[in-house]
Amino acid sequence: MEPVDDIHLDDDAALELPAEPMRLNMGPSHPAMHGTIRMVLDLDGEIVQNVDVQPGYLHRGFEKSCERGTWAQVFPYTDRLNYVSPMCNNVGYALAVEKLLGIQVPVRAQYYRVMLAEIARICDHFTCNGAAAMELGAFTPFLWILKVREWLWHILEAETGARMTHSFARIGGMAAEPTPGFKAAIRARIPEVRKVIAETETMLIKNRIFLDRTQGVGILTKSRAIELGCTGVIGRAAGIPYDVRKDNPYLVYGELDFEVPVGQDGDNWDRFMCRFEEVHQSLRILEQCLDKMPDERPRVGHRPAHHAAPQERGVLHHRGHHRALQAHHGGREAPQGRGVQLHRGRQRRARLLHRQRRQRHPLPHPCASAVLVQPAGGARDGHGRHDRGHHPNVRVDQHDRRRVRSLRSI
Repeated sequence: MEPVDDIHLDDDAALELPAEPMRLNMGPSHPAMHGTIRMVLDLDGEIVQNVDVQPGYLHRGFEKSCERGTWAQVFPYTDRLNYVSPMCNNVGYALAVEKLLGIQVPVRAQYYRVMLAEIARICDHFTCNGAAAMELGAFTPFLWILKVREWLWHILEAETGARMTHSFARIGGMAAEPTPGFKAAIRARIPEVRKVIAETETMLIKNRIFLDRTQGVGILTKSRAIELGCTGVIGRAAGIPYDVRKDNPYLVYGELDFEVPVGQDGDNWDRFMCRFEEVHQSLRILEQCLDKMPDERPRVGHRPAHHAAPQERGVLHHRGHHRALQAHHGGREAPQGRGVQLHRGRQRRARLLHRQRRQRHPLPHPCASAVLVQPAGGARDGHGRHDRGHHPNVRVDQHDRRRVRSLRSI
């Protein structure tokens, strides 16, 4: 018989094994990191105690590549800055160059740009929310949302000839005029998109697991968001009532009636709901553009001569325009934030700032929610009721009963 150890089994402290926080590498090869970001987590069980965010794993040198071509040859690079909503980047770069050269785009082309950009915005928000639901275990909403994205991509492909990287915008207009069935295709899809949103909200809004994994998790306060320079949904979900389309209207946004969803808590829930609300507002914008967009093309009086800049040193370093480019930007509201900014030939992307702010989130929070806090693939980023998806922290507008808070009332 073995000797009995001198251990008091009734003493819980004696049975407690010492444990150090575990360090876990998440990304860049993790499916939720999409190959673009790495997070080093310090875990106490399943609770994240500290995180070291390391972005920049997908630097492709677009800025340097743009220096070798002409102004018009930059558009393919803007597509690949965000392949989910490339039309927004196309339009942003075109606006920056047109503002620099003093070019006025015809009204029909402006409406065309707005419609294509809003379709791209819907696709981007659906991708973010669908991936967020999937990473929390809700796979069916992800499939439903991707189905809607395919419908809209079919419209973009019919207009531009490309499924994802369109390169369709041009300096001073677009590569081609709208197809004969453009308006009819959008009118047919708008009710279907609203139906899928309602079905998706029915599955998620009342789901206790989804609520526990989003509400109160990944909080970014309004003051902190302002310090970090967050824009887009990340900033508006934190309570910053700023949208370039409202505060500094471009194209024809000043003639359109839409609201800006604004959250209060700045958590995963606010970011998720603000994206869905922006989809509703994008549908409103599309409906108004369908009625206001002229059907006849403008008359062209003369075709100006094309003057190409010298190629020896690159267009963006051409002596005649270098000083003007140092602090010029074409403000446009992309799905992930404000851009494009031309600063000595460089582009400022909102997504990089949003990924860096991940390190400033209040800790601790569950490890399983880490993929949802960072905006690379998850939810990238009161009073009222929860039925029908009413957000308790976003005021209900009495006009259209949507969970929005208008900039005009702030």
